[in-house]
Amino acid sequence: MKNLMKTISTRTGAVKLSMSVVIFLIILKVVVSIISRSISISAQAADSLLDIFSIGITFIALKKAAVPADKEHPFGHGKAEGLAAMIQAALVLGAGFFIIYTSIQRIIHSTAIEPDEGIAVMIVSIIASFFLSRHLHRVAKATGSTAIDASARNISADVYSAAGVLLGLLMVRITDMVILDPIIALIMAGFVLKAGYEVTVRAVHELIDYALPGEEQQILNNCLDEHNNLIVEYHAVRSRRAGNVCFIDLHIVMPRYLSFEDSHAMCDHLEQDIRDKISSANVIIHAEPCTPEYCIRCAITACEIRSY
Repeated sequence: MKNLMKTISTRTGAVKLSMSVVIFLIILKVVVSIISRSISISAQAADSLLDIFSIGITFIALKKAAVPADKEHPFGHGKAEGLAAMIQAALVLGAGFFIIYTSIQRIIHSTAIEPDEGIAVMIVSIIASFFLSRHLHRVAKATGSTAIDASARNISADVYSAAGVLLGLLMVRITDMVILDPIIALIMAGFVLKAGYEVTVRAVHELIDYALPGEEQQILNNCLDEHNNLIVEYHAVRSRRAGNVCFIDLHIVMPRYLSFEDSHAMCDHLEQDIRDKISSANVIIHAEPCTPEYCIRCAITACEIRSY
């Protein structure tokens, strides 16, 4: 069991687990949608089918992102995850509009349904999707994977949509108002479109080199501020994310009387400190000598630098 948990907590292991769970749910939903003739369950099955495509895309993207940097891609292949997330967003948005279309058609052409089987399968779907989405969120947070985060959001949307379908089927069972089935499906479509929008925003941020999130940016700033007694100042701080790798570069100003060796030692120390606090960080620091106006602050000695 311990080895199994370790395996599914990796990026590829999490994707394989997602694939297995979603395939099981698709088969279940397709069979029950045929039996019950429920449009909301059919919409759920279609949404889960798109999840299969998105998970497959995620798996391919993770393998591509893991390829080491080469001559043609000196910064690595991490943005493959951003591309995968963008494709997933398109699939999710497509599913949302498909649900809206089919729901409107069902409202126009009302059809009787058998809700009992659907109620059972929705309960199973909610439980399975809830625990799967929580696991994927943990893996995405631990690995910094945009693609896995997109999959986690997709599965989270399934939880809400399945709960809406369950509510609708229960209401149909109690009131015999068949129109509630497509109405609930329309509400479900709203959650699906919201999830698609959130995935789109994150994917675009990665593809256009958006700065690190506020929480990580604050960690970086705090780390630099902790070294105020060893550097004169810092500026031109830039950051971006590609896959699970954070790229950070900045300039630091050092006392002009320090040797090249001592300044380099300070850069090495600061780079390591940032990497210790921000996982998978690729840090480049450019050291500059201070100008005369900074002389009043140059109380830093070479001994202090070497002590680190």
